[in-house]
Amino acid sequence: MQVGGCQVNVHSRITGPGSKSGRAERRLGERRRGDRRVDESGGAALLRPRQLEALLLNIDASLRVHARHHLFGWTQGMLQSVVKHELLVCALRSTRPTSYQVDCFASPWIDPEKVSEVFRRDAAFVAQLASQWVESEFRPIVYGAGGGVPLARGPFAAELQRLGTDSVIAHGTYDSLGKPVSLFVLAAMPGDLGREHAFRLELVVPFLHLAWMRTQLGGALEERGATSQSVDPLSAREKEILRWIHVGKSNFEIGTILGISPLTVKNHVQKILRKLNVQNRTHAVGRALELRILDI
Repeated sequence: MQVGGCQVNVHSRITGPGSKSGRAERRLGERRRGDRRVDESGGAALLRPRQLEALLLNIDASLRVHARHHLFGWTQGMLQSVVKHELLVCALRSTRPTSYQVDCFASPWIDPEKVSEVFRRDAAFVAQLASQWVESEFRPIVYGAGGGVPLARGPFAAELQRLGTDSVIAHGTYDSLGKPVSLFVLAAMPGDLGREHAFRLELVVPFLHLAWMRTQLGGALEERGATSQSVDPLSAREKEILRWIHVGKSNFEIGTILGISPLTVKNHVQKILRKLNVQNRTHAVGRALELRILDI
């Protein structure tokens, strides 16, 4: 470099991966990335490569949801890798501002009908939830996790405490006027949900909303009550085979376990798919869990 007519040689400082300064800079960068990953103010966060992959897989899975049992299989299966939860309450605002159409997807040990009914009756909680969400500028609300917002007292909060699922995150969608359209409440065991999960939920909810809306087409919710009251469509042998499918066994493995040929197993599987009106084995398991005809 030329300075005042003199030639000055400037030597850059070596900061390679093995140097002391290089290690220090790398540690500083890691701390900064960690700070950005989960920002206490609820700002943008970074996803690790594996989390990003899980998010993309879930977005793809959401696009394949067209019926309620598809949604059940997705939310209680793959979606757990992004936001772990024991129950999911979906609420769609109706023509009246304080009235919501409610549906619930939950782990096998939880009665979704009871949770839906309690949520539907607890108008005060729903109104407060919608108000808090709007006041937070439509950002996810974390209840009772890591210093989050206290969960309002009432029938719904009492039901969550009874179930031991009082770690809660809520988020939703809104219309062009800034009014809530849908609300999604996820509840989990204490410590399972926090601000990092709130960020992931914020990314997933638009796809969750669209997937749920597709299940409404053709009056799916109205038909669900009649379907759940129908006689168990599967035989004892078919349910036995479905249980082995649920744990990932192939036709050959199931045949070996039950002492029957793989072809016989295949014939049973085809009957199961027809009876449950599904396209594949995964959807059959989801449908059977939804109808409570599969014990696990």
